[in-house]
Amino acid sequence: MGERSAPRLTRRRALELASVAAAAGLVANRSIAQSSVVQINPDTDVFIVVDVQYDFLPGGNLAVPKGDEVIKPINDLADRFKHVVMTQDWHPEGHISFASSHKGKKPFDVIDLPYGKQVLWPDHCIWDSKGAEFSEAVDIPHNQLIIRKGFDPKIDSYSGFVEADRKTRTGLAGYLKERGFKRAFVAGLATDFCVGWTALDAKAAGFETIVVEDACRGIDAAGSLAKAWKDMAEAGITRTASANVKAG
Repeated sequence: MGERSAPRLTRRRALELASVAAAAGLVANRSIAQSSVVQINPDTDVFIVVDVQYDFLPGGNLAVPKGDEVIKPINDLADRFKHVVMTQDWHPEGHISFASSHKGKKPFDVIDLPYGKQVLWPDHCIWDSKGAEFSEAVDIPHNQLIIRKGFDPKIDSYSGFVEADRKTRTGLAGYLKERGFKRAFVAGLATDFCVGWTALDAKAAGFETIVVEDACRGIDAAGSLAKAWKDMAEAGITRTASANVKAG
């Protein structure tokens, strides 16, 4: 994959992006409670690593600012967990969420689709492309499951649990419940979209949910990051730092 510049957010597009985040329920300020030391239960805790893929890293088609900074804390955290699963954005060419699929539209425009408002993105994470691959710097050999999302050409998907139509399930909740997990730690890219939606759906599925803040980075378009944290706080999701997460 050649060097690529992250798309610039104009003020207008940033406001559109933030309005969609709010409409989707990712609303928040940074009032979420900071946790103290959290002891990992090796049998009932799972670490969910969200979308650490080349297209979301510097040089990628949809780069999250400083997205590469999540890799070290994620690797360090993964070493402490017995159980790790990962999510992977996995789109076909011509996906409905791509601006290039809609004549006259640009990245970060917002359109109406049958399932609601949709931000249009630059083409990204096209299956079997370099941009869709996990960063080779991610070192989690004991990862047990990869959940691919967004592969339906007509539905976008931020969450690792439920796609953007809020009906189509990935099977992750059932897998985690069948394995006997009770608590989910979530980290990755981006805090105010795929991480936030994944954490909210984990909580809604009945898992105690903790987001590891320094192992995430956000887009933060016109306050979307603060809004996401507030929505997670209101859902009862805890926020912590990786240094507070101790091996069991």
